[in-house]
Order: sequence, then C-alpha cells, then structure tokens
Amino acid sequence: MAVLRLTIAYDGTPFAGWAAQRGLSTVQGELEAALEQILREPVSLTVGGRTDAGVHAWGQVASFEPEGAPPDELAHRLNTVLPSAISVIEAVAAPEGFDARRDARSRTYCYWLLLSPVRHPFEIGRALWCPQPVDRTTLERCATALLGRHDFTAFTPTQTEHVRFQRDVIQAEWRAHRLAEPFPGELLEFWIEADAFMRHMVRVLVGTMLEVAGGSRSADDFEELLRGAPRERAGETAPAHGLYLASIRY
Repeated sequence: MAVLRLTIAYDGTPFAGWAAQRGLSTVQGELEAALEQILREPVSLTVGGRTDAGVHAWGQVASFEPEGAPPDELAHRLNTVLPSAISVIEAVAAPEGFDARRDARSRTYCYWLLLSPVRHPFEIGRALWCPQPVDRTTLERCATALLGRHDFTAFTPTQTEHVRFQRDVIQAEWRAHRLAEPFPGELLEFWIEADAFMRHMVRVLVGTMLEVAGGSRSADDFEELLRGAPRERAGETAPAHGLYLASIRY
C-alpha cells in the first residue's frame, strides 16, 4: 500500500505538544482532523520526533497509509484548512513500508538564544532572552564534549520510560548571528544531531551549558555529567520556546 510522507513546520506555542491528547489542541490532532476532512477517511499519523508543549519545528516528518489515492496538491489543500500555526511544506509518496519514526537515522534540533541587553519584541516566544554576558569559549567547549557516545541520564527527567540512556551525538556546535539594527547583540544557535533524543534532553543541555558559561559551574563538571550522573546534578531545563526540531535524516 502507498505511503505518504509529510514535511511539517509549526509554531508550538498554542499546542500541548505533538501527540494527540483528549480535550487539548495538539499538532497531531489538528493534522489528522485536516487530513480526515480532505480525504474523507480516518488517519493515524506516525511521527519522526515527538515534540513537547511549546516546542517548534521546521523539519518535522510524519507518515501514513491512505486508503485511496490522495488528491493532487494535498499540501496546499491541507494548508487551507489547518490553523495558521501549522504548515505542510510537502506531501509526497514515500517508498513502500516507510515509517517516519522507525526509519529515522538521526534527528537534528536547534535552540535559539538571544544575547542582548535589550528585550527583542519580535523574538518573544521564539528565542530565550539572555541579557547577561556569557563565556562563548566555554559554550563551545561544552558542545565539543558532547560529540560521540555518552550517558545522558543527567539530562532527562528522573521519572522516565527510557531504558537506554546512551546516545550517539554526531554534531554539536554553537553558531552566532549579529542582530539586525537597531538591536544590539547576537542570536546564538545551538545545533545538535544525534541518533535519538530523550525527553527534555536538549533543553537540559542548554540550561546546564548556560550555567557553565555564566560561571556558576565548571566545564569539567559538565563533562563529568556525561558519564551517567543523576538528574539532580545537572542544570535547569531551558524553556521550550527556544527549541526547534530542524530535520530528520533517513
């Protein structure tokens, strides 16, 4: 049976995460309702990366098997009925048996950090505002330490369904962009690609790295956390609104 692959972007602010939940507005719920309206059949989406409440995406992937042939310009038709916070970038045929979750080889997330003494009104809900200076060298050292296989027990909630805490990090780096005039400061992007992620993993990593960059803990301490330390030894969980699911590799 044919499989359709959707590439999706969304502003996570108004949603209680990706996963459908009774009585709550979710990205999955809105997409499935839109698909059922257009296709006139029940739809159950498989997603490449489940995002939490308030987390955004510009490279989310979902798949499903339609009962019949989908209409032309399905992405365009979906976008006419979806909430403005969700856009389907493309809807294309995938190889037989494609599964957006099972077939994923890696996922890439990006976290936006706004370094500026002035609050940026156009980045509210998009980036974490940090008016205090941070040590960029220590941020970069922390990112480099993440490369390879590590135990990320310290970077996910203690109460968890995870049974494997080792993850292989393929890429981890901070990138800087000057803010457009008249705003002073920079937008820092933390990019990380790994074979898989645990709940809150990127946000706890960012929160802990900011403590290192702010001088309240050392880079050596950060590296020690990657050996399977308990959650209470790591830093605060950074807010959801700075996090984006950037892409999924198959």
